[in-house]
Amino acid sequence: MNPSHDETIVDIRGLGKTYGSAEVLSDVSFAIKAGECFGLLGPNGAGKSTIIKVIYGVVARSRGDLQVMGFDPQVDAMELRRHLGVVMQEDALDEAMTVRNNMMMFCRFHNLKGAEAAKRVDALLESMSLSVKAHARISALSGGMRRRLAFVRSLLSQPKLLILDEPTTGLDPAVRHALWDKIRELKRGGTTILLTTHYMDEAELLCDRLVVIDQGRVNIQGQPRHLIDELCPGYVAVFSQGTDLAAGAIRREYATLDAYTLELKRGAMAPHVLRPANLEDVFLKLTGRVLKEND
Repeated sequence: MNPSHDETIVDIRGLGKTYGSAEVLSDVSFAIKAGECFGLLGPNGAGKSTIIKVIYGVVARSRGDLQVMGFDPQVDAMELRRHLGVVMQEDALDEAMTVRNNMMMFCRFHNLKGAEAAKRVDALLESMSLSVKAHARISALSGGMRRRLAFVRSLLSQPKLLILDEPTTGLDPAVRHALWDKIRELKRGGTTILLTTHYMDEAELLCDRLVVIDQGRVNIQGQPRHLIDELCPGYVAVFSQGTDLAAGAIRREYATLDAYTLELKRGAMAPHVLRPANLEDVFLKLTGRVLKEND
């Protein structure tokens, strides 16, 4: 049975984290409802990974209140992890093992045995087109296959909450879309998903709601479409302030399409790009930075 969408899966209030005199998180508050895909966005060093580690129970918070599915991660970390699936940026796969053996080993961590374990492993490998590599060593897998394996391994426990930290980094478009389809399928089945990503199109397509974290604080939160309409309504015109678009400074302007059409008719400089505003524009306006793959 799917959980009620009124149920709060993650409830963070006034979360703070310091390392010595360095404040990494300050007064972070947000809630994730059951069955939604919730985005956690921010530039490198913003505090996203720390938030995930606090939720997962591998880093202790310095202050604030946190409940994850009714558990306090600092008190009930082991019990909490029985209900979590986690895909971190590092795959942490044993190079010497075969694909299937790696999955079977992780079944033991979730108390899955015998025929039940084998059935679940085979179904998950099939779901991400990994069955043909079941007996191949992990060291022989491509980067995309390793990422798919890390993804399906996180589903062995049939988690209520799935944490995906940059799940599609470095993947080709076909594999990215395959993972997107699987995420949508899981969400339809009632799985709650916490997603960090540097791909703004990914966040815009998958996330029901999101927060933007910058310098350890929540900058803004809401539904992607609402944030776009509020902060960057209409269309975006991209101009170059130099003679060459690649070398010159880039200027973005936001207005309605009718306003741009009128300016162009008056003989104003034509933009290099004219398109509807998107989530990347929101991110740039809030943080002053374009989120890149190595952020």
